[in-house]
Amino acid sequence: MASFLFLILFSSTLLSIEAFEDACPSIQCGHDTPNIQFPFQVKGLQNCGHPGFELVCKDNTTFIPFPSYGELVVKSISYNTKKLNLLDPKNCVHGVFLNLNLSLTPFHYYYVVKNYTYLNCSSRLPPNSFNEVPCLSGSKYHVYTVEPSLAIPNSCRPVKTVAIPFQYSPYLSDNSFGLGLSWDMPDCEAKGGHCGLNFKDKTECFNLSYDIVLSIGIFIFAMAVATVIIIRIYNSKKIHCQDEEKYRTDVEKLGDFKGLRLKPDFDTKQSSQ
Repeated sequence: MASFLFLILFSSTLLSIEAFEDACPSIQCGHDTPNIQFPFQVKGLQNCGHPGFELVCKDNTTFIPFPSYGELVVKSISYNTKKLNLLDPKNCVHGVFLNLNLSLTPFHYYYVVKNYTYLNCSSRLPPNSFNEVPCLSGSKYHVYTVEPSLAIPNSCRPVKTVAIPFQYSPYLSDNSFGLGLSWDMPDCEAKGGHCGLNFKDKTECFNLSYDIVLSIGIFIFAMAVATVIIIRIYNSKKIHCQDEEKYRTDVEKLGDFKGLRLKPDFDTKQSSQ
């Protein structure tokens, strides 16, 4: 019985992992594009990712949509470090910083963030003290990122103060620099597990090592319980047999005693005759 229970638990663990992997194979949107696996899923091609981790395949390119900004290109995904490297198709990373609202998503910036204020100025500020953001500026307005504590020049008005990885610099103007996002989920892989959705569509860590240990523990416990039950049954039967033997011995002794009591009467009757 205990062996059967162990076999059932171990088999169910393997079947759960195999069923998930069969239903959720990793895919790519194109050549040299990231492998897409849990918690991500491709809209229309997979249906086993975590809510909020939907990706889109278009023109052999992987995109991730954000309601507050639009679509960003997924350059790479590191599942070990939980890092998502993105590119802005508009080549304006500070446009992303200014408009992207990560509070509505399961993501946060991978790098340390700091508050900066975006200024919209009607005239250019001294270039030796301020760096204009070209992709956000126009011929009649000029955008800058500054420390929130800075006194606002008369020709400027604050647009928004946001927590971003860095303020604008002409030396850091690449469209991908700083566009690294991370996500928070149970660190399943680091513990030797496999993260996925269970049959109730809830995130679960399928930890094979843990499940094997658990199954062995249950098996040992079941064996111990079975051993105790067998010993108790054996002792009970032994006591029962001893009682029966004692009863039989007592009956035999009682029969001998009665025989001894009846024998003198019989001899007396014979002598009187």
